[in-house]
Amino acid sequence: MLYFRKIGIRFFFIFLLIYNSIFIIRFVIMTEDFNQNKQHTLAKSITISGTGLHTGAVVDMNLIPANPDFGIQFQRTDLDGKPIIKADCDLVTDTSRGTTLQLGNAKISTVEHLLAAFIGMGIDNVLVEINGPEIPIMDGSAQPFVEIIDKVGVAEQEAEKVWYTLNDNIHFYDDDKRVEMVAMPSEKYSLTALIDFNSPVLGTQYAQLKKMSNFKTEIASCRTFSFLHELEMLLEHNLIKGGDLNNAIIVVDKPVTADELDRLAKVFNKENVGVSKDGYLNHIELRFPNEPARHKLLDMIGDLALVGYPVKARVLANRPGHSTNVAFAKMIKQQIKKIKNSPDIPLYDYTKPPLYTTEQIEKILPHRYPFLLVDKIIDLTDNTIVGVKNVTFNEYFFQGHFPGNPVMPGVLQVEALAQTGGILCINLMGEGSYDTYFLKIDNCKFKHMIRPGDTLLLKMELNSPIRRGICNMHGTVFVNGKIATEADMVAQVVKRAD
Repeated sequence: MLYFRKIGIRFFFIFLLIYNSIFIIRFVIMTEDFNQNKQHTLAKSITISGTGLHTGAVVDMNLIPANPDFGIQFQRTDLDGKPIIKADCDLVTDTSRGTTLQLGNAKISTVEHLLAAFIGMGIDNVLVEINGPEIPIMDGSAQPFVEIIDKVGVAEQEAEKVWYTLNDNIHFYDDDKRVEMVAMPSEKYSLTALIDFNSPVLGTQYAQLKKMSNFKTEIASCRTFSFLHELEMLLEHNLIKGGDLNNAIIVVDKPVTADELDRLAKVFNKENVGVSKDGYLNHIELRFPNEPARHKLLDMIGDLALVGYPVKARVLANRPGHSTNVAFAKMIKQQIKKIKNSPDIPLYDYTKPPLYTTEQIEKILPHRYPFLLVDKIIDLTDNTIVGVKNVTFNEYFFQGHFPGNPVMPGVLQVEALAQTGGILCINLMGEGSYDTYFLKIDNCKFKHMIRPGDTLLLKMELNSPIRRGICNMHGTVFVNGKIATEADMVAQVVKRAD
């Protein structure tokens, strides 16, 4: 059984906080004029060339600005018809030595570092033209891609960027690979990675990115890494035709002979190859003490870009890899698709103070216990209001409504909506004291029973502006992320005779 699951997710969070005191990544904020709620593309086109790590193919790559809602797409200009492949987790066909996208016979491999650069730099829409099968490895990090994006700049577009938030935690387990990942609802996108390969050289490492705006300074330059025995296997099977000791960190955690080092020197066309006292091939120096963990986080950012939707979530991962990242991306994508197809459920953060408390509501509405059915107001605009009603077993109506099987009467659910809508209407009337009287209720539907312990989110929306005191509204009661009750209501606002 996976040790991480044994100690439990809570212990893991505590463990991360302890490591935070050792390997904390400091963050600075992106320039204030970068609007995260707008879509962005490149300011102009730019070209970069390089060699693919696995194929050895030398390619030219053009990064071209794209229109809003285009997303990130790759175009194989060397193939007939110049096919386009969208950056989509459902198109991933191989994760054995990087992440490969495929549509028909067209493939594009090792996309994760470039995707991470786009996400880290806030690029939403871009076309990547490439005349070969693999993104160039460059120095094994995302830094070269970040530098060329910096060179041309990022352009804000008119279109709004739609962020998606999760309704619930998403858990992923892979017992065989000893991987566990979780995405939790959050007001921003942040990632944490923990790695442990039982290596005396690497040890246990932890990396965290609290704000994507610091990807450029704290994550982008972190290079891919491999163990020497993995490198030897890849060389034996001719699987890293474009490999070089300058584009990867090679970890040597077992004794190595002089003959092996001489052979590696010949393979990589070096005069000599050695091992540093810290256990890295060719005396490479790390850019950060926990560079391998930071690179795993970089890979996560690139692979999770394949979700295809901007998401605000806190992502924690233990021993992440390309295959598990992509499997996790598919889970996140499925939940977002459900959210897109579901009604606009209000977000209730009980830690935030309400706009109106019960005492303040009593100053607006004439209702009192036991007929005041709104506990607080948590959102209010010119067109919409959201109220909260906490249903407890002590409610007076449970004594006589289905004794032994307590269910909140539907008529009281509608009354709770009416009272919430009354506050919305009165708020729009300006100076003076008003009451609301409901004239009509249409299309009323009860879809789920409400029982003791449920929290009702009462949402009322104006269908049209208030005219001559007549308010036309649509009301929805949400319980546990589902619609419990719906109705169309018409009310009249009447000024009180003081």
